[in-house]
Amino acid sequence: MRMAVGAAAGDGAAQSPGPAAVSLGLSVAVVSSLVNGSTFVLQKKGIVRARGRGTSYLTDIVWWSGTIAMALGQIGNFLAYTAVPTVLVTPLGALGVPFGSILASYLLKEKLNILGKLGCLLSCAGSVVLIIHSPKSESVTTQAELEEKLTNPVFVGYLCIVLLMLLLLIFWIAPAHGPTNIMVYISICSLLGSFTVPSTKGIGLAAQDIFHNNPSSQRALYLCLVLLAVLGCSIIIQFRYINKALECFDSSVFGAIYYVVFTTLVLLASAILFREWSNVGVVDFLGMACGFTTVSIGIVLIQVFKEFNFNIGDLNKPNMKTD
Repeated sequence: MRMAVGAAAGDGAAQSPGPAAVSLGLSVAVVSSLVNGSTFVLQKKGIVRARGRGTSYLTDIVWWSGTIAMALGQIGNFLAYTAVPTVLVTPLGALGVPFGSILASYLLKEKLNILGKLGCLLSCAGSVVLIIHSPKSESVTTQAELEEKLTNPVFVGYLCIVLLMLLLLIFWIAPAHGPTNIMVYISICSLLGSFTVPSTKGIGLAAQDIFHNNPSSQRALYLCLVLLAVLGCSIIIQFRYINKALECFDSSVFGAIYYVVFTTLVLLASAILFREWSNVGVVDFLGMACGFTTVSIGIVLIQVFKEFNFNIGDLNKPNMKTD
């Protein structure tokens, strides 16, 4: 938490994170993405083991190890969001997709051919490009700015639209089409990211004033409690529908599609609330767009061609033509 709290000086004005804090935040974000990449695989493995025994997955130790890994990954994300721009931390989650695919090929015997391995390489390369061209400073660094952003009519309108879509998906669409359409559960979990990531970022900003002996500390405490409640509810609902999806669909397919949709919606919510894109120049914007495109192409290679029986040896075979 020191990354979030230790930036105040003199009159209480917050400063942008220093290079050391940003480097530490990046390291935590990378480790968290790898941990998160293993969670779906471990939970899926636990579900398969429990189904084979005819028991609930809640009794399986592998499923619980995946759940604990998910909790640790979320804690790491929270620490990273307090020091690094959201538009950087969220795309770095791409590193978890190839890691999860490799892990699934061993634990769940899911296929990963040469195209899948190339997709892993592209995902990692795209993440590096995102790091190089990421925003170098935060546009929201104090509690007052945070409260102003949270009450912005544009952001409030966006949240109302998200809430209406979630109600429609959870109470009408999911019961009928959730087990047969992977996009239903992915949409629910991704839309909830519009609450989880901004709430996590807001908690880190509000925490800057909680421990200061000034009149704004009480308001900061109330704001932090509200954001914690929103974050907790969002995580619980996400957790429920992630496990529903893993019961019905392939873990690596779910993880890849979930990453793309989740990242897109989180970046949209972050752009509306924190406006971190305002500090990005044309060159960096194009660099980040190329990085995200490279990551997406890598994920497509991992998933779309996973059923193809193709390897490097096939390139050396002559084409056999018949008259």
